[in-house]
Amino acid sequence: MLAEVSRREDRHERTRAELAEQTRVGEALVRGLVRAQLALALRLSLVVLIGLGGLPWLFAIAPAVGRVTVLGVKLPWLLLGVASFPFLIGVGWAYVRLAERNEQDFTDLVQRPER
Repeated sequence: MLAEVSRREDRHERTRAELAEQTRVGEALVRGLVRAQLALALRLSLVVLIGLGGLPWLFAIAPAVGRVTVLGVKLPWLLLGVASFPFLIGVGWAYVRLAERNEQDFTDLVQRPER
């Protein structure tokens, strides 16, 4: 039983050493984390591009939508000037939360006991 605990600690130390020394295994682990973070950033950038970049297309394709007024203010001004900020804050919040989850998954992978 004590030997098992000692072997697990050795594996943890070995994995940490591989990360610190940037061995092939350590580089692969870090590269996987960087890829996951990059994929997340690209996906959320696409959401912003479609969400905000699609509005001018909508107003160009359907000019009647661009002429709609709400409380005396034209809809394009409300969407691009007011609604875009909560949208961007929400995307930023989602990015931070999902990036932290990626980092936690990486930490769990590094610290996971091997069987």
